Amino acid sequence: MKVLQVIDQAFRTTTEEQDDTILWLTRSMRSVGGELTVLLAGHGTNYAVLKTAQPSLTLGKWHQSQPADLPKDINQLIDSGVPVFIIEEDFIERGLQRQSIIQGVQTIARHNLPVLYEHADQVWQW
Repeated sequence: MKVLQVIDQAFRTTTEEQDDTILWLTRSMRSVGGELTVLLAGHGTNYAVLKTAQPSLTLGKWHQSQPADLPKDINQLIDSGVPVFIIEEDFIERGLQRQSIIQGVQTIARHNLPVLYEHADQVWQW
């Protein structure tokens, strides 16, 4: 089964957790043979340009000792064979620079999205 993971809510749980839960889920599913594609849409396009891990967080005596490293997560997905796309118009609307896109992340124009969706048996929107 081919699954398209559409991530448009960026930084969900990345403050208190060591991963974006959907990137972690996708990586885990890929490690057991899942056929997955990731589409970074809306605010999720920010993941494609990050260069450093999330800053650590301290609340009272609790310290997040392993903050999320989203660029590493994206690179691991690409290295494992998961295609990662961003919607070009969403990227431009947010003023993000094309030259800052993580190597291996592919852009797709909004009018070409039906092609991406047609290749999936299921679409999971996050």
